[in-house]
Amino acid sequence: MTKNHNFFLNLAFQLAENNLGQTGLNPSVGTVVVKNNAVISSGFTSITGRPHAEFNALNKIKNAQGATVYTSLEPCVHKGKTPPCTDIIIKKKIRNVYYAYNDPDIRTFKKAKKILNKKGIKAKLIKSKKYNNFYKYYFINKKFNIPFISAKIAISKDSFTINTKKKWITNNFSRKITHLIRSRYGAIISTSKSINCDNALLNCRIDGLNNHKPDLFIIDLNLKLKKKLLLNKILNKRKTYLITRKTNYKAAQIYKKKGYRIITINSLKNKKDFNLLFKIFYKMGYSRILVETGLTFLNTLIRNRLINNLYIFKSNNKLKKNGKNNTSLKYIKNTQPKQILINLNNDKLYQKEF
Repeated sequence: MTKNHNFFLNLAFQLAENNLGQTGLNPSVGTVVVKNNAVISSGFTSITGRPHAEFNALNKIKNAQGATVYTSLEPCVHKGKTPPCTDIIIKKKIRNVYYAYNDPDIRTFKKAKKILNKKGIKAKLIKSKKYNNFYKYYFINKKFNIPFISAKIAISKDSFTINTKKKWITNNFSRKITHLIRSRYGAIISTSKSINCDNALLNCRIDGLNNHKPDLFIIDLNLKLKKKLLLNKILNKRKTYLITRKTNYKAAQIYKKKGYRIITINSLKNKKDFNLLFKIFYKMGYSRILVETGLTFLNTLIRNRLINNLYIFKSNNKLKKNGKNNTSLKYIKNTQPKQILINLNNDKLYQKEF
């Protein structure tokens, strides 16, 4: 039996990153099966959330007797649309199971160890320091029944968020990382103002991720979204929702005919309104959502403590007279983000977890 627990648990987390944001309300889990100190199988949660990682890793090997399973999250013990993962662990005669987090789902929380121990299988929680925040999104999902909300914004070296001469502020390296970040979220929130201004597609245009198009929520309370936009060309390739006032329902039918899906709300003025909207998103199956909007909308979220994570891309170039802000940057500056050490060819990436 191997004692190199952290190495194999880290492998499990790397697998879990594969479908992060694409597993619906189920967490993205990674699993490796180890025998004689070598990995003999691996798996991760399937897109939409089923089958689970443990099943995907164990189902494809005939002889796993005496092996050790490393999995990023406590194996489920409850029967839902699929059997519990503890069933296949027992069936395959696994000797040891190590996992990095207890599952906050009350149907499983701290129950796997007892069930497996009764069958003579050693099960133990071993926390991974390297991935100590990996399931922060899942804990928020379970505690508040809302998605984990991240946001992204780009600023110039002289602190402007709008380039009046060009579409972009940051360089191509930063934009590639933006596409990678998008791939880890099930949906993106933007506003009609931002989309009208940028004519943005808000998809993943990076090799290997071209087919992943996060669904899109567009806040458009006054139905100002332009009729001719680039995103109209991909409405049949992903779900695109238009969020507007209930009083605009009839007028919104023209967008519905184009392929937009309509969500009507009473208002979106305060924290309570936003939380009600986020709960709707969660019920729809979205556990991780990325916000890509202008500074005004982002300030509203930060001020009301409605985001959990913020990415700030900072250009190495000054915009000077070509730079503009529609509102104050004070909320961004007060977040005190930490730099992520990554080569962006002079651009910099900062992150703040709330």
